[in-house]
Amino acid sequence: MEGILANTLNGLSWGMLLFLISVGLTTVFGVMGVLNFAHGSLFMLGAYLAMQTMRWFGSFWLGLLIGPPIVAALSVLIERFLLRPLYGRDVSFQLLLTFGVMLFLDDGVRLIWGAAYHVVNPPPILSGVMHFFSQSYPVYRIFLVVLGPLVGASLWAFFAFTRWGKILRAAAMDRQMAEIVGVRVPAMFTAVFAFGAWLAALGGALAAPHQSIGPAMGERIIIESFIVVVIGGMGSYPGAFVGALILGLLNSFATTFAPNLQMALPYILLALVLLTRPRGLFGEEA
Repeated sequence: MEGILANTLNGLSWGMLLFLISVGLTTVFGVMGVLNFAHGSLFMLGAYLAMQTMRWFGSFWLGLLIGPPIVAALSVLIERFLLRPLYGRDVSFQLLLTFGVMLFLDDGVRLIWGAAYHVVNPPPILSGVMHFFSQSYPVYRIFLVVLGPLVGASLWAFFAFTRWGKILRAAAMDRQMAEIVGVRVPAMFTAVFAFGAWLAALGGALAAPHQSIGPAMGERIIIESFIVVVIGGMGSYPGAFVGALILGLLNSFATTFAPNLQMALPYILLALVLLTRPRGLFGEEA
């Protein structure tokens, strides 16, 4: 019982971090049709900037406030000067460009912070452990488990009930019609790309006390995030949430009960979903 509870909480906490980056990835794809390979590097950069802010000012919360907006500002430059000239061209150009941006950001992190791994402690209010059925569990991971659904509910409310959310949904469905009725689609695309980058960096900042920070941390998260997005359905917010939970729990339980298959299980799950539902669990059929 205790082992099952610990694995469940581990899976949920990792799943919520996966959800934060996956929902940014699926937002950018759903509105702009862009598959951003550099999304994992933006997650990594958010973690490093949060760590540096905490070193300078000693505040975890200030790191959350400062790091993600800086990454969002950087993403505005990426979208405006690199991605925008490629709109309307084959998607392979976007993939190659964002892959190059990923390599550039990864090497930039190594030049600034080095190749060593770093550890960040959670803030005092979220340190320590909680006890469940005589099982101790870190408070910070409980915080992540609670935060994920709150972020998901906030995003759902934004897209369902706010004017800007409805504009974004309309532009995603028919860009030309949105331009006809006066929506400044290029500016909207820049804002969406920046918002997706902000979500990725927020996930990175929140991941800083959860795992060690290193130059390769973005590579694992982007692979798993693509798996989450494909499993859930490209452009689907409920799909990103459910897919992140499934993959987080699968990784956690596989570590204990099937360690030899842990690396392969996400890809097996991906193959099964694509064979049975090619558009994902929540994707709309053509």
